[in-house]
Formats: sequence, C-alpha cells, structure tokens
Amino acid sequence: MLDLSRREFLLGSAGTAAAFAIGGVAASHAAAADHALTLASLDHRIMPDAITKNMMSFSPDGPPPVLRFKQGQKTSIDVTNNLDEASVVHWHGFRIANAMDGVPYLTQYPIEAGQSFRYEFTPPDAGTYWYHPHCNTLEQMARGLTGVMVVEEEEDPGFDRDLPLNIRDFRLGGDGQFISLFKPRSAARSGTLGTVSTVNWEMDPVLELEAGSLVRLRLAVTDVTRVGTYDITGGEAQLIALDSNPLPEPLPATDILLSPGQRADVALRVPDSEEEIVNLVLKRSNGNRVVARFRPKGPSARRDLRELKPLPQNPVMLPDLKNAEVMEFVFGWSPEGDAPQSSLCGTLGYTFWSINRKAWPGDLPGPFDPLATMKMGKSYILRLRNETPNDHPIHLHGVSFQLLRSNKRKLPPLITDTALLQKEETMDVALVADNPGDWAFHCHVIEHQKTGLAGFLRIEG
Repeated sequence: MLDLSRREFLLGSAGTAAAFAIGGVAASHAAAADHALTLASLDHRIMPDAITKNMMSFSPDGPPPVLRFKQGQKTSIDVTNNLDEASVVHWHGFRIANAMDGVPYLTQYPIEAGQSFRYEFTPPDAGTYWYHPHCNTLEQMARGLTGVMVVEEEEDPGFDRDLPLNIRDFRLGGDGQFISLFKPRSAARSGTLGTVSTVNWEMDPVLELEAGSLVRLRLAVTDVTRVGTYDITGGEAQLIALDSNPLPEPLPATDILLSPGQRADVALRVPDSEEEIVNLVLKRSNGNRVVARFRPKGPSARRDLRELKPLPQNPVMLPDLKNAEVMEFVFGWSPEGDAPQSSLCGTLGYTFWSINRKAWPGDLPGPFDPLATMKMGKSYILRLRNETPNDHPIHLHGVSFQLLRSNKRKLPPLITDTALLQKEETMDVALVADNPGDWAFHCHVIEHQKTGLAGFLRIEG
C-alpha cells in the first residue's frame, strides 16, 4: 500500500487523512456490513420482446436495490466490484464525511475490478436520494447503474405504503440492444436523450395500490440527460418535498419540473374505485407520455390526506445573508477544446464545457486547484451564471444550499443539492460551509460533466 503522504498527493484532497481515521479503506472487516452492493454486468428484459445484453447493476441478477436508512443512524455498505473496469459509488445528496463521498481521486481511489470498499456514514437528513458511480460515469449510468435511497424520518408520517420510482431512459434500438450512448454534437448542446422511458427498469409499468390508501411516491430522476415536467393525474396528489426537503405547504402535483439528479415526494390518496387509474405523465412538446400507471385494488381503506403528519425540516443550517461572501461561477463552453487526458475512469474524448473558463481535465490523480476555497462555518452566496442556451442541473456534493433569486423567474426559498440553471439564467444560491473537504461541483447532464463542466469547491476546517 502507498504510504500516507503519497496517498494524499494522489488524492489531492484536504480531507484525505480522515479516510484512514474513518476506516473506509478497502480491507477485510470482522463484522458484516448493514448493506451490500455488487457491481455486475447482466442481461435483462427492458423491452417486451427482447433481452438487453451488457447492462450494469448494483445487483448481479436484477435492477439496483432500493437502499433504506434511518435518519441519524450510522450505517455501513460493502461495495464489491465484479465489473471488468474500475468504479466508485457516490451517495447523491448526502451530507456525509468527505472520505465517504465516492469521487475518484478527490475522495478515494477507484475501486478496481475484483476489489471491495466499505462505505460508512450517518445520514443527517431524511428524504429521497439516489446513488450512482462517479467513474466511467456516462457508460456505467447509461447501462443501468443508478439506484434509489430512502432515509426514513424518525417519526412515521403516516403513509400506508412508500413507493420509490427510479425514473430514467435507456438508449436502445428496436432490437432491445444498446445503441451509441451519446452523440458528440448533442453532448456539445443539451445532451443525448434516451429512446426508451422506464420506471424501476420497466416500460409502462402498472402498479397495484390499495384502494383509498395513502401512498408516498418518491420520484427520483436518475437519467443522464432528460429535463422533464411531470404530472400526477387521477386521485388526490400533493407535492410535499423536493430534493429531500419538505415544502412549506403542499402544492398540487402538477408541472413538477425535474432535471437529472432531482427528486420529488408526492402524497397520493389512491382512488376508491378499481376503475380510476392514476397516471405519472411526462409532458413533452411532441405529445405527453404516461410512464407509469397506478391501479387501485380491493376494498377502500378510506384514508384522508389530512391524516398525514407534516414532514419535519432537515437540520440544515441557514446562511447569514447579510454577512455572506459572494462567489461567482460562469458555466460556458471550453475556451480551448483540447481533448481530456486518458483516465482509469474513462473519457468521452472531447472537451466542450467549462466552469470559470476552466475545463475539468478528467478523473485523474492530480492534485488540482479548487474552483474556490471556503472557510468552515462561514456563509456564502454562489452566483451561478449560465452563458449558454442549454440547461445545466448544477449539483454540489456534501453541502445543501438555499435558492435565493434568478434573473428570469421567481424562485421558492427551497433547500436543495441540485439546482436547474436554465438557459442564459443567473441564479444566486446561499449556503453555510459546514462540511470540510473537497466537494465535487458539476453539471448532472453527464455528457456535460464528462466533457469539462466539473470542478470542486474546498471547505477548509
């Protein structure tokens, strides 16, 4: 094993020493982990008349499992890599120790083929989250490596059923096999859309729910590209949380705008009659599409949405806006356009995008300089300026932030970890730098991320 100083050099991370203190290095463990994931290739039926070959999952025999945790309770996850390439696992939206964040070289070595790694953390916040690789990210995610996580509140809000929905596309041809995962021309614009819409790896699923019951639908958009607007039609449905954080008041579950990485929690009162179908609708300019149906079943439970307890707010520190320092970030095209360097974690072979005129060179040992350095405990306003005619869902690891204002639309004062920066929009968001380490900061249209629109912010403890 490399000595500590060499490891610190390779990772280029201020929090590297913490990785050893926390004990998340690849090693044998006396006690079994609370959860286990196995990264594996598999063949699986997505389209009704074909089995898609060379998919990837966190399970060797089916779709990625839903991981469930308890708020404030420590957990451990053993990840075994049975792929023939390196990978890591990132826990999207979790405010956990930097060493457990799952970003190659920035927080840990890649987990190479045949190796295992134990992640250990305590989720401080309740809500809907998801997990995915951050190594060879486009190919691995496009082939299936995206799963949903649920952190349950300390007190049960009162639902009869909790139903995670992993919403994503696959790029499949008419024969059910993968076609090119991206097009360079599209990567330099809005990204390459998938061809087959799925929920929980199923096309047009029909899910049976107890009639008259209260169901928590957890919508998680784990797609690599698609920005979409969703409606819940039929039944009584209320939007109660976005990106794991409760709304001040429930809203109608219509026109829910979600970009890659974002989540929405919906409280659904299932209709009493088996004839009344509830639809999850993706609204599209070329015609709306029902991506999932929910069918009432059995005698009515006769529940009422008013029986639900309000979701408690997560313990996120609110920024001191009067004393916050402003930092500006410009999202645009790459000034040079040089091809990225080859990497153990793959490259698309192009550089199109940049943050503050600097294109991320790829997942390499580094060390690299952060886009900005923040002081522990201090408040900051991040001014995000999009110079392009394309949307960019901007995700910051390890820290939650509050939406403040936009030059194009009115923003709700939501707490989030992923903000959709629309074309030519300037948005201010605010945060407290309360989690030390080097935190990835990137667009979650994965083609944009892998062609330069990425970097990291440093919080010095």
